[in-house]
Amino acid sequence: MGQFIMPNKIKISILLLFFLTSIKGNAQIIIGLLFGEALNTEKIEFGLTGGLNRSNFNGYNESEGLNNFNLGFYFHVMLKENSFVSTGVLIRSNVGATGMPTYMLDDPGFDEVFKDGVLTTKVNYFYVPIMYHHRIKNRMLLEGGIQPGLRSRAFDYFNLESNGGDLEFRKNVSDDFTRLDFGLVGGMGYKLKNELKSMSVGVLYYYGLVDVKKNTDAIVKNSSLNVYLRIPIGTGK
Repeated sequence: MGQFIMPNKIKISILLLFFLTSIKGNAQIIIGLLFGEALNTEKIEFGLTGGLNRSNFNGYNESEGLNNFNLGFYFHVMLKENSFVSTGVLIRSNVGATGMPTYMLDDPGFDEVFKDGVLTTKVNYFYVPIMYHHRIKNRMLLEGGIQPGLRSRAFDYFNLESNGGDLEFRKNVSDDFTRLDFGLVGGMGYKLKNELKSMSVGVLYYYGLVDVKKNTDAIVKNSSLNVYLRIPIGTGK
């Protein structure tokens, strides 16, 4: 069942999951205290990653890009000097699109109200990037690999601007999307310090290979451009 949402309501939530355990609050401090020093070793860098994500539906011409935020944690496991396996989990990673026409729900009153509205779809996946990570002179980062994902929830948002206000309706459409997603991911970054374990910024692009939308003739594949900040935890820097 759908539900109406108060217009202009801002929701701020941070969700962290470690082996299926949810932790709410100041995630960086909690993870740093519990895991940071134990997980950061001579061969392993552990930390938090987060940033802005611009997602879209490849193959769906009527859609526009949607801005989201990513949040998760990462591991860099050293193979040899300047070569690493980079992995982790994006816990909060919405994908989707906006700017699409609304559809009928077989409710005359509702359909009449939202017939000129805009549809936004947000799908939450737990993504696990698995990449080869190479560093050039300790500062420049090159990464590339695969990224499987597990869907949790999906919602369609019907939005309408009317009489100077905003009207929004949310409908749970989780069953309309495949449980699994999979694609290619790659990008580049830059270490803010010359130390082996230090903050970095960069960009990653994800190109989905799976048709994630059920019960439709259109082929819909996820894509996203992620601008990230990575912060090592428990390194003492």
